[in-house]
Amino acid sequence: MGTKAKTGGKQLLLFTTAILCPLVLGKGTVHISEPEIRVPENNPVKLPCSYSGFSSPRVEWKFVQGDTTSLVCYNNKITASYEDRVTFSPSGITFQSVTRKDNGMYTCMVSEEGGNNYGEASIQLIVIVPPSKPTVNIPSSATIGNRAVLTCSEQDGSPPSEYIWFKDGIQMPTDPKNNRAFINSSYTLNQKSGELVFDPVTGSDTGEYSCQAQNGYGTPMKSEAVRMEAVELNVGGIVAAVLVTLILLGVLIFGIWFAYSRGYFDRTKKGTSSKKVIYSQPTARSEGEFKQTSSFLV
Repeated sequence: MGTKAKTGGKQLLLFTTAILCPLVLGKGTVHISEPEIRVPENNPVKLPCSYSGFSSPRVEWKFVQGDTTSLVCYNNKITASYEDRVTFSPSGITFQSVTRKDNGMYTCMVSEEGGNNYGEASIQLIVIVPPSKPTVNIPSSATIGNRAVLTCSEQDGSPPSEYIWFKDGIQMPTDPKNNRAFINSSYTLNQKSGELVFDPVTGSDTGEYSCQAQNGYGTPMKSEAVRMEAVELNVGGIVAAVLVTLILLGVLIFGIWFAYSRGYFDRTKKGTSSKKVIYSQPTARSEGEFKQTSSFLV
């Protein structure tokens, strides 16, 4: 079962994909005919809800997106945060215009005073948004024999985009062994996360890499191409650096030993003298007589 929505002169089918089993307590029943609705962004949409067996129904709508839960409708009235763009009727709630922030699960909850009669059913709303241009994280060089991770992502696509990778303009298969052009490569490609992992990197992995995001709506978007060079581990450079470090360390140790053996450190200690002060007690003198009674010898 499905409905149609118009956008840009074209018709998009709002798909339904599942059969929902409503929760029922008492004699009342709640039913939703379309467990999943897909609608383009900025279009109106109605989330239907029908019920029976309630003499005085009290209807509430709950919205869940990830870890966030909010009330759209409480006691047959739209809440303040939604009242400017959502209307309530006994047969459902209607959005005047949906945005990507409205993606999530909506639950229609119907009860009666006293709580002896209760039922609920849920509907998934998917707001259709084409993907934006993806961004990539590709190292400029990768050491042969090591592991290299390339990532591709975009934040706008709804439903979430899937990713295709290209090397030198050629689409990379999910299994490199299925294509002669990539048979010498060893990589895994996750189309859901957009991650391309070389483990290990080989000499044939040098090239220009780009990715494409697509979710079945709008035009697939491709990233810029970035070149990655597969390089050999520079063992000679590492050995040379270690040797230079050891030579410098040896020269330093020899210099310290030579200074001690020549007594430079002892001479420095002997050459350091401290000033001594000698003080003698004054002798008795007659009144009015002045004479030097103390002296300082340096």
